[in-house]
Amino acid sequence: MRVVPLFLATSLLAAGALHAAPRTTIIPQKAIDNAVQLREQALASNLGFEITESLTTEVGPRLAGSEADARAVKWAQAKFKALGYDKVWLEEVHFPKWERRSEHGAVIGASTQPLSLIALGGSPGGTVEAEIVRFADLASLEAAPAGSLAGKIAFIDYRMERARDGAGYGMGGKVRGAGPSAAIRAGASGYLMRSAGTDSHRNPHTGITRFDEGLTPIPSAALGSPDADQLTRLLARGPVRVRMALDCGWDGEATSYNVVGEIRGKGKSDEVVLIGGHLDSWDPGTGAIDDGAGVGLTMAAGALIGKMKQRPSRTIRVVAFANEEQGLYGGKAYAAKHIGDIRKHQIGAESDFGAGRIYAFRTSAPDYAQGAAKQIADALAPLGIAYTPEEGGPGPDVSPFAAQGLAWASLRQDGTDYFDYHHTPDDTLDKIDPKALAQNVAAYAVFGYLAASAEGDFGSEAKVVKPPSE
Repeated sequence: MRVVPLFLATSLLAAGALHAAPRTTIIPQKAIDNAVQLREQALASNLGFEITESLTTEVGPRLAGSEADARAVKWAQAKFKALGYDKVWLEEVHFPKWERRSEHGAVIGASTQPLSLIALGGSPGGTVEAEIVRFADLASLEAAPAGSLAGKIAFIDYRMERARDGAGYGMGGKVRGAGPSAAIRAGASGYLMRSAGTDSHRNPHTGITRFDEGLTPIPSAALGSPDADQLTRLLARGPVRVRMALDCGWDGEATSYNVVGEIRGKGKSDEVVLIGGHLDSWDPGTGAIDDGAGVGLTMAAGALIGKMKQRPSRTIRVVAFANEEQGLYGGKAYAAKHIGDIRKHQIGAESDFGAGRIYAFRTSAPDYAQGAAKQIADALAPLGIAYTPEEGGPGPDVSPFAAQGLAWASLRQDGTDYFDYHHTPDDTLDKIDPKALAQNVAAYAVFGYLAASAEGDFGSEAKVVKPPSE
């Protein structure tokens, strides 16, 4: 029998206890002190608004795959460099190219008058002249018998509800995404919907739609809310015929880029905190709230962190994602390219819900990192941001990576009026309050700095999960 000396046995027991102790992620007090200083600097800065103004003025609308999209990529590269980012590069993203050329709509017959409509992204071109059949909601159209709409235009008159968290968009998006396929199954030759929006202006809201496999696509468009009301009033008087003429459609493949900028960390520079927004936009407006603001505020947050005397240990990586609007192509490409480095991604967050003030914060952090999450929440509280551990989800372009195990954070913006402007000609710079945008910059700067300074991780690891929707 081997006898172990008492001092050695004691040392081994202590080492075993240390090894068995649960890991805990914490943020050093010095980093928190620095973040307070950073928060005040960001609140006093107009940088986020200046960047957003530059993008929306110099480039304007940025439909994925268009000439303007290519100019936006060059703009983002140049802006990252001008802001002092340490490293800037491009990552290719491929997708089908959809083009809009023109659209026209009108009531024809005894009450002839124009209609304000816009083609849905993904719609084919074509001219349809037919009687319309109104449905109150998507379920009613889906229940229509096969062939019952032969030679007619299906019209869903679903009115989206206003909410701070944008909850009404869930069904509004389904009407846009699933409605055309339901119309085809019922035999319709065209599809109209009340726009997925909360305004009462003659500004129809565009957005991507889908056609189920095996179905022949039909011309599909959204009406301005007053025009949907007008059709409903006319239908109360008798049958209504509508002529819709769309010149649009798919035109081959396109290549764009995720534009990536880094503020390098000191100590663990190969590990990153990921933040960003999407660079593309729909074409009617200038893409200010969707998502010029997201690009502008995250670029600004990274730049302000880069100017700190004491940089965080990890790298701040800001991504201007390609083609979010037509299917999260940039987010999916990023996840596919970087899955092998998922553990090096400390945590990720995307801003893609306008420029309203951030009012709530959450992370997916496991139990051992909840203390650090609470420390971040405490640093955000003076900005009017509540800690809501059970509410919120990852941003759209972060979600494909989050579904593979990326730790994520949610910084929820007030979207009460977001869907007044979303995907319309009214998505322009004047809808942004510079002070509210500065609050967003401050929140992302504090979050990024503290997450990059944490001693320990937030739980990123390769695994299949189902993150909550935002």
